[in-house]
Amino acid sequence: MALGLIGKKIGMTREFFESGISIPVTVVKIEKGRVIDVYTKEKNGYSAVKLGFIKLKNSKLTHQMKGFFAKKNTEPKKIIKEYRVEKPEEFKTGNEIGVEAFKDAKFLDVRSQTIGKGFAGVMKRYNFAGLRATHGVSVSHRSHGSTGQRQDPGKVFKGKKMAGHMGAKFRTILNLEIIKSDPENSLIYIKGSIPGSKNSLVYLRKSTKSFNRKTSIEKYSQESKQPEKKDSKSSDKKMETKKPEVKATASKEQPKKK
Repeated sequence: MALGLIGKKIGMTREFFESGISIPVTVVKIEKGRVIDVYTKEKNGYSAVKLGFIKLKNSKLTHQMKGFFAKKNTEPKKIIKEYRVEKPEEFKTGNEIGVEAFKDAKFLDVRSQTIGKGFAGVMKRYNFAGLRATHGVSVSHRSHGSTGQRQDPGKVFKGKKMAGHMGAKFRTILNLEIIKSDPENSLIYIKGSIPGSKNSLVYLRKSTKSFNRKTSIEKYSQESKQPEKKDSKSSDKKMETKKPEVKATASKEQPKKK
């Protein structure tokens, strides 16, 4: 498992390339993670790093967590996450990790909570067609219809699509591209949209799946080079067609001098 970070979704904007193409991006403010503990195979049986994110007041801690942070001699943190790491010797307790952790990464996996929609009917939640809007239907135009059978089985099966709470669920989107990173302001620009509303927490990690895909910078830089080659070829052809015309004029002028 790769090292991960936590950020806050600021909002969406767009990023322009030199060719003039713009790409929609989501801006995420990265919270610096402090190394609270380091686990090694010799001591603990596995190698991992425990990171703490987002400052927290001492008054908001439970008695147990006050003792935990006092023992580790670090400031209180709101979120504590543990990440499996191959080389734990690279980390020391008290050090901070920021955007530089994704310095070599081109693609990320993003996990966050979707926007909550409250209690929703089946037409909104599952795109049901609903019942007829005209004859024979009385005050149940947007209902889901029957939910079960008869005395046998005599119940509604689990997982039946019915009205209920919609949204507010954690969803992971894989292999999103990093368009740009700003280490000075701790910002990452991710291509496309990600789940959640503004100021919602976002969990980031390096892509776990292996795949072959060009980045947008590589793709659009190649496209901008191709038309230049075509223009050079067309100009060469024009020069070739002009040359024989000059020879013909020269041959016509020679007999007149005689």
